[in-house]
Amino acid sequence: MDKAFTKGLLLLETLARSDRPRGITELASELGFTKSNVHRLLATLQSRGYVRQVPAGSTYELTLKIWELGSIVVRKLDLVTLARPAMERLAEATGETVHLSVLDDTDVVYVDKIESSHQIRAHTSIGMRAPAFAMATGKAMLAHEPGAELERFRPLLKRYTATTRVTLEALRLDVEQVRKLGYAMVLHGEWRDGIAACACAVLGQSGRA
Repeated sequence: MDKAFTKGLLLLETLARSDRPRGITELASELGFTKSNVHRLLATLQSRGYVRQVPAGSTYELTLKIWELGSIVVRKLDLVTLARPAMERLAEATGETVHLSVLDDTDVVYVDKIESSHQIRAHTSIGMRAPAFAMATGKAMLAHEPGAELERFRPLLKRYTATTRVTLEALRLDVEQVRKLGYAMVLHGEWRDGIAACACAVLGQSGRA
């Protein structure tokens, strides 16, 4: 048995069961590992995209990369099961493509989709990532985060289309508008030209998307 691999899996499982980000010292104590061992494991997992360090802190949490390993895993998520009937009703009422996505740090990840019957439509796939700051779905979820957390987007802002928000100030204005309206709209594609979208967030018991 590969001891390093086993330790990495135990660390992943511990983070998955945690209801909050965890620090190196805390993880080392719980797992019985040395702090240097935990640090090396986290660095490896972070380099592969499975773990991220929480902004403005020294704690770590899982990303959604495990979800991207296959749609079978995604289909087992309660969120997908619960949201599917509402998605089907919305798709039938509008005739448009309906996505279910989650926020993973600075990206949105599509976890379910109902395709439009129209010939002209956006081409997306389950497991696909997109920059949250340029998406209606992303802005809808960002509106339920503390304003200071938008700072993590500053080095990532770049122009994809003529209407992409490329300053943090412009992004903050959009997010504030979403808070007032209760939903987000992108009328002139900010990630892809010609794609309009609207979105609202599904909130958990904590009040966060």
